[in-house]
Amino acid sequence: MSADQITLLDGATEPDSIEASLGGGTVVAYSDRSPDRETENEDTVAAIPYGPEAVVLVVADGVGGLPGGKRASETAVKILADSLHVARTETLLLRTAILDGIEAANKSVLDIGNGSATTMTVVTIEGLVARTYQVGDSEAIIVGQRGLIKSQTMVHSPTGFAVEAGFLDKREALHHEERHLLSNFVGTNDMRIDIGPAVQLRPRDTVLLASDGLTDNIQIDDVIDIMRTGPMAKSMESMIRLAHHRMINESKLQPSKPDDLSIILFRKIYKPGKVMTT
Repeated sequence: MSADQITLLDGATEPDSIEASLGGGTVVAYSDRSPDRETENEDTVAAIPYGPEAVVLVVADGVGGLPGGKRASETAVKILADSLHVARTETLLLRTAILDGIEAANKSVLDIGNGSATTMTVVTIEGLVARTYQVGDSEAIIVGQRGLIKSQTMVHSPTGFAVEAGFLDKREALHHEERHLLSNFVGTNDMRIDIGPAVQLRPRDTVLLASDGLTDNIQIDDVIDIMRTGPMAKSMESMIRLAHHRMINESKLQPSKPDDLSIILFRKIYKPGKVMTT
């Protein structure tokens, strides 16, 4: 895979997956449609190089219940990728390029004109520094080898805000009747972007981005236990297997929400003496 190649997954009719070396690390990504329907997968996943030591990871989940979810997610990701390509030629700071790109994506989804919308969760890896950008309820977490959460996006939903404020337990939120509602997404005039802090990556740290097909079916603590050790490809297989099992086996004890499933895992190939960049 060349340094300028954009990897785009959609899993429209069959599962789509990759393992590649990008941004000075390894990316493993997967996307598949919901097991309970034959309509297209409304998620779009991408890994976009931004130079030899930088990569932009993206998960966009077309909002269900609105028209053209797939078109919205795919449009948003492609516009972001186009904006990043232009920004590289202008040598813009990556943070500025991301913010401009998400704003351009929002305008393009609005311009579709059919009321469609999408989430968009972005993680930038630049040198040894990772940063999250969040719109909606797809999630990103950065986890150390011992399971310490170094960064986690906040879900933009009534239940997500209730959890953040301490009014609702994380486990209760997964079973809440309003867990599907969104309060922020790409495709609206009042879209907002939450920017996470810069996080310096250490050896064996793992970055995860996922649509709610993962996080609505597996507790975050369980996701972390699976992803933090061992080969990423094996962790990916375990998460996919468990999420699909939960989706098709409803239980009062465990969450069960059939949905499109998209996951990205990233680990930096650690080079001693690497200088932190921001």
